[in-house]
Amino acid sequence: MTDNKGLQDLYGILGVPPNGTADDIRRAYRVAARRFHPDVNKYVGAATQFRDIAAAYEVLSDAALRRQYDIQRPAAQFERSYVSLRVVPSRRVLTAIPEQQVLYMLVEFSADRSLVNQPAQVHTPLNLTLIVDRSLSMKGLRLDRTKIAAFQLIDQLTDRDYFSLVTFSDRAEVLVASNPVVEKQELKSLIMPLQTTGATELYQGLLLGYQENMRHNSSKYVNHIILITDGHTYGDERLSFELAERAAQNGVSISALGIGEEWNDTFLDALVSRTGGSMQYISSPNQVVAFLNDHIRALSNALLDRVQLSLAPDPDVQIESIFRLSPSAQPLPVGVDPIPIGQLTGHSFVSVLLSMTLPAMEASDARTIMRVDVTADIVREQRRGYKTVTDSVLVVSPEPQVEDPPLAILDALSKLNLYRMQQRAEESLKNGNAAEASDRLQKLATRYLQSGQPELAQVAMQEAQRLGSGTNTLSEEGHKKLKYGTRMLMLPSSDETRGLSKD
Repeated sequence: MTDNKGLQDLYGILGVPPNGTADDIRRAYRVAARRFHPDVNKYVGAATQFRDIAAAYEVLSDAALRRQYDIQRPAAQFERSYVSLRVVPSRRVLTAIPEQQVLYMLVEFSADRSLVNQPAQVHTPLNLTLIVDRSLSMKGLRLDRTKIAAFQLIDQLTDRDYFSLVTFSDRAEVLVASNPVVEKQELKSLIMPLQTTGATELYQGLLLGYQENMRHNSSKYVNHIILITDGHTYGDERLSFELAERAAQNGVSISALGIGEEWNDTFLDALVSRTGGSMQYISSPNQVVAFLNDHIRALSNALLDRVQLSLAPDPDVQIESIFRLSPSAQPLPVGVDPIPIGQLTGHSFVSVLLSMTLPAMEASDARTIMRVDVTADIVREQRRGYKTVTDSVLVVSPEPQVEDPPLAILDALSKLNLYRMQQRAEESLKNGNAAEASDRLQKLATRYLQSGQPELAQVAMQEAQRLGSGTNTLSEEGHKKLKYGTRMLMLPSSDETRGLSKD
């Protein structure tokens, strides 16, 4: 049995009240087994959640273990909510028809208002590692601004934080070993002489940075790596992905900052998404300082860390696509579970849109669709492995009343359509159809104007004209401005960040 700080609500996981009888516990387990046991449900999220369900049943079905658990389990610990979670289906009443049908589902969660409204703490302790590309392409303003950003980053840290700095080109070295931030001026003096040299071999820097971060890895801290680069890495992508997955397993998230236009956005997107981190495009070195300041401020205000989302559809429900709208917009692979999210502050929330295929349903009844599980560490209260679970249950009717989709679903689909328009233009280009790509970009420019984004509209039109003049590729600058500019449009508005979006 774990200590109280890591104690989970086994009754909540199994779906029975704390005063439930032994028969209630057996019945709940049998129902869960029919839905999520690996023999009947092959979706990876079902296996993830069934492990927790089976572990809860093992304790609660044994009278002696249950008594011991009840003694350790302070009732008040589970009366308080730390995560607000809701699931919004595109239809609340399904049609009973002898054929498949499509359902959209929006999963949203954030730190609960009771946690957000607590008196502000000074600082969430950080275990932070900065990995800086010092290859020759970083020479001049890029490296100079990165040094200034590192100095200001150090100024924001306290003696409760751990900090380390690793540099890399074609080899890597530890410039600042992981230690508490005490002598700030001494740390800055170690960074000041940094010079550029060599080519870009990212994995070497990532490995050394990960090893430094792991020296003081602990659930007491937000364990985070920030990677700054301006170039391509070649031949070490697979090793980098494997390292990112290992980092995620150990509660370390990785964010990246790409400077200029030459870095590989596809690779870095895939790298950081494996850990729940974020990817930021910086067109000018002057923006590095502001980005790092904002990023460190957000980390030090984190309320939830090591956040993970698990999705377990019923055996006859097929997930077709998963798209994360916020905190960073991008498609997620179907069949990867749990999904790492990273950190959440009091002003951020997660929004994920699912597209699912439902089986033929002819009986009029209520039926379960999906079980959603969110797990997080409550860092400021040192509560580990907090879990909240909700089950989506919909009604099936032969003649349901006509209902408009919820506004939250319509808004999510609108944002997703904008992203897909931008992606389809690039897909047309990859398929060798520059004329089609140009036409799609012109239509995208119109949508940007309708959304009040004249600068993005101008970039889209410039790239469309470029393709129309016979060029068969987008400019690197145009590609990144459109890709990351569209993602920024998908982030929640200031009103939405006060809590979960409304219907």
